[in-house]
Amino acid sequence: MKKSFMPQFKSRDELEAYQLEGLKWTVNHVYENSPFYKKKFDEVGVKPEKIKTLADIKYLPFTSASDLQEGYPFPLRSVPFDRIVRIHASSGTTGKRKILCYTARDIDDWANMFARCFEMAELTSQDRVQIAVGYGLWTAGVGFQLGCERFGAMAVPVGPANTEIHCQMLVDLQSTVFCSTASMALLMAEEIERRGLKDKISLKKVILGAERHSSTMRRRIKESTGAEHVFDIPGLTELYGPGTGLDCSLHKGIHYWADYYILEILNPETLEPVAPGEVGEMVVTTLRKEGSPLIRYRTRDLTRLIPEPCPCGNILPKHDRIMGRSDDMFIFRAVNIYPSQIDHVLSSFGEIGSEYQVHLYHTEDGRDRMLIKVERAAGLSISGDAEIAERISKEIRRQILVRSEVEIVDYGTLPRTARKSKRVFDHRIDLFPESNGE
Repeated sequence: MKKSFMPQFKSRDELEAYQLEGLKWTVNHVYENSPFYKKKFDEVGVKPEKIKTLADIKYLPFTSASDLQEGYPFPLRSVPFDRIVRIHASSGTTGKRKILCYTARDIDDWANMFARCFEMAELTSQDRVQIAVGYGLWTAGVGFQLGCERFGAMAVPVGPANTEIHCQMLVDLQSTVFCSTASMALLMAEEIERRGLKDKISLKKVILGAERHSSTMRRRIKESTGAEHVFDIPGLTELYGPGTGLDCSLHKGIHYWADYYILEILNPETLEPVAPGEVGEMVVTTLRKEGSPLIRYRTRDLTRLIPEPCPCGNILPKHDRIMGRSDDMFIFRAVNIYPSQIDHVLSSFGEIGSEYQVHLYHTEDGRDRMLIKVERAAGLSISGDAEIAERISKEIRRQILVRSEVEIVDYGTLPRTARKSKRVFDHRIDLFPESNGE
């Protein structure tokens, strides 16, 4: 009988009892072994013995990305150096990288968490998993491979190579699962379509991570590749890496591994819990992590908890797909807008593709202007552009309460990338540079 990587809790009460023990262990562990956390706890007057229930997590101090950068190169370290067997770093492009330490048990736990993702996606040992994400300091490639090998499927570790190599592997090795960013998956879907390979490959499932993506993009990937399912895999370097949850085959939310971390959804302004089902910022506290534990770490990712039980029968709780980040919001004519809101509107139009860009400008009279560029769906005539643009603009106005101009461009015009796609271009910032004193 094949091993299951799912926890054996029979009820939420059992899960919460396990979480409480893990929370108590983590608080004691960091207070005794991490000068950083001991100082944080002492500043707010919290001792480990104060944590008696899960609700007492509210007494613990928050941790942020700036704490990791200020503690460079070994922030949050809570074990001696001779117990650290690996480090990984975030893929951030500004400031110092966020480096996290891993003990042997941390690596083992991460492998089991990731194997659980493949189990949730209903893979078998007969599957061939083509990995199209980066290897190295980043957690992605090695995480996917680690989980694949722990689960028992065949790993095809191609990495972020060119589309030529990926197409060759899909045809020659008959890979059944493709793991990548959403941008890379779209790039491959279009290449498969262009080369007429859909009937020559055996792709059944696509697992997407590292960036937010729209429903339109998911549909496009399925249609062009023939995949039956597109799964969403969340994660961040600070929390082991990718593999912290996955949506089941019913795609009604992401089951997250609540036996490895506690997830709070808080208002990013007040840092108080939001009502069940409301959108807020994900704040995570690890329950077993030894090398670099997290105490109420502000991820900046926005989502909501889904309180309803999943029809699949798995008791692990769910959160919605990542809707954006609390720090990628932009303000347009006094309205706070997240890119996910624009995603949502555009996804309802079948006449356009999945790629889009938002450009923000200042006009000469000082007013803000928003231009949304979207691609015409493949095969559609240019004659309908004006009518489609007008309908999109009206829907943006109705749902987001701002006026926008919409420009329809030819299919394939907007740039594709194997990495994360940039969607919002704020040209207003460049118009008023700070004075250099001259």
